[in-house]
Parts: sequence; structure tokens; C-alpha cells
Amino acid sequence: MPSAKTLRALRLRGKSIEDLNIILEETKPTIKSFNHYLLPEINIIMNILESLMTARPDNAFIKSLHHQYCNRGGLSKKQLEGLYAKAKQSGVITSPKLATLEAIIKKKPTRFKSEAVKIAPELKKNNESEILLQQILEKYPQHKMALFLQAKNKNNNSLSEAEIKEVERLAKVLIK
Repeated sequence: MPSAKTLRALRLRGKSIEDLNIILEETKPTIKSFNHYLLPEINIIMNILESLMTARPDNAFIKSLHHQYCNRGGLSKKQLEGLYAKAKQSGVITSPKLATLEAIIKKKPTRFKSEAVKIAPELKKNNESEILLQQILEKYPQHKMALFLQAKNKNNNSLSEAEIKEVERLAKVLIK
């Protein structure tokens, strides 16, 4: 079955401008029937803040939240969570309002602080492996693995434990 847009487009083809104006006037009441969606939003947060202010006028936390909400127009997720806890604790706020507040809280994004960048400790050069590499290269100057590890060691890239073990193994095998 064709969609409503397709049917409307088929109806409008071949019509004069006056006919289109008449059709437009006929469709205006259907647009007006959706006015209940265009009503101003009910401000649940302000409602809850005012209810808590009347219930506990001496509470500094609620006063500060109310003041910030009026000045900035919003609260952070942490502040809303605190408001939710106070509202739930007070017993003055109805459960639908609490559920709406909880939905607002869940809708807000959770911000995480990035972890501090870990700086790798500067690895010390292993003198023993350096000496072993020199001995291997004195006996076998074209040994590829020994040349690679020596170049890595000279470029201030410290050798890993596996590479150090490899140097020791090569020394045992090649130097007798």
C-alpha cells in the first residue's frame, strides 16, 4: 500500500494553484489537531525543586540547586542524582515525577576523566648483553641477529628480556 505522501503527491499532480490552495486550507485543521504536542514542556526539575523548597526551606543544597537551575537553566548529571536522592528521601515527591527525573538523569551523558598518561620508566642498558654482542660480532661480523640487536642497542632502544635471553643463547652457541 502506498504511503500517505505518495497518495498526496498523486492527488496534487495536474491541479491548478487555486486547487492547491484549497487543498492546503483543508489540511490546516489536521495540523492544528496536533497542537497538544506543541504545548510548552512541563518543567519537572523546577517542579521538584519548588516542592522540596516548600517542604524543607532551610536546606542549603536544595537552595543552591534551585539558584543554579534558575541562573544557568540546567543541572549536571551529578547534581540531578543528588536532587533525586533528596527527593526520594523526602517522600514529598510523587513516584511519576521521580521516574521522570530518573529518565532525565539516564538521558544525560556520563563524562569520564581520562586516565593519566603512564610514562614508561627509562630502561637501563644491559652492559653484559653489549659485551656479549661485541664478542659475537668479533667472531662472526656478518651475523644478522647480532647486528640487529647491536643496532637496536646503539639507538637507545633497550633490549627486551626475550632479546637478552637470545643474546645469551647466541653467546653460548657461538662463543666456546
